[in-house]
Amino acid sequence: MQKLSPSLVAVKKITSKVPRDNFADRDLEKVAQLILELGGLINPIILRRNGMEAYEIVDGDFEYYAAAKAREINPMKGETIGAFILEPENEELLLEQVKALRKSAQTGNLVESPETGFFDENTSSQPADSIKNPVSLVEVPNLCENETPEDSSSLEQRLTNIETRLENQINELKAEYAREQQVLAQSIKEVENRILQQVPLLVEAGLANRINELKPESPPKKQAVENVTSQPMSLLSALNTLEKSELSATFKDAGLKPKVIETILEIILEERDVRPFESFTSAVKRIDGLTDKTMIKIIDKWHKYS
Repeated sequence: MQKLSPSLVAVKKITSKVPRDNFADRDLEKVAQLILELGGLINPIILRRNGMEAYEIVDGDFEYYAAAKAREINPMKGETIGAFILEPENEELLLEQVKALRKSAQTGNLVESPETGFFDENTSSQPADSIKNPVSLVEVPNLCENETPEDSSSLEQRLTNIETRLENQINELKAEYAREQQVLAQSIKEVENRILQQVPLLVEAGLANRINELKPESPPKKQAVENVTSQPMSLLSALNTLEKSELSATFKDAGLKPKVIETILEIILEERDVRPFESFTSAVKRIDGLTDKTMIKIIDKWHKYS
């Protein structure tokens, strides 16, 4: 079997499943400073490959986050970290050793005997809290009777992490809301364009229906023959042919105001000299001041007295 030896691995290539806020930020800061002062980590972590140039923590999450903190402080000195990499030929033994070290650290079986100076499995007089973790090498301090745990900074760090995550989620929601607003505005614009394209057709159809409603019933055949030579003039023909005074009287009867009549008459006379009005819709478009409602009033009055 190949002799076990640590390798230098880039910190940025490593990931951990354990959240960083599981560790107090002041402890990470302290160990990070020691890593930079010593030029490395004295306790290599254990990694497993999970891709090309990618690794996952098997043991040593605290050391990894301390090394990551050292890299934040000084990227040049904290670029790499010492690690044992699990390989097919050593994975079983490495994991067995890690398991044994963890078990002994948790049960407190490895306690130094004050008489011999060696670790005695049967001695348990020393408190387990004062033993260094053989895997992480992080000492767990004893608490005196008058001392209380310092949880304020850890709690503050956790609250800060929670606030950061909430802020990120809020920013994502704002971005999504902005995207939805943009899509909605585009949809509204498309609908408006389609409506504008259909308006002239709807106006033309509405005017035609109104004219058909106002047409009198067909007279008896005999009366139609007698009056064949005295058919009334259509309003469209009147707009194209009648004199200014006649048109003014017609508009006045329809209830239009004198100023409006004067404005409309000037435009009618100018426009029909250029090109005759072909439909009521074209007349409404070409004559400023003449609206659909005004045209319908004129049509109603014209058919009533024609």
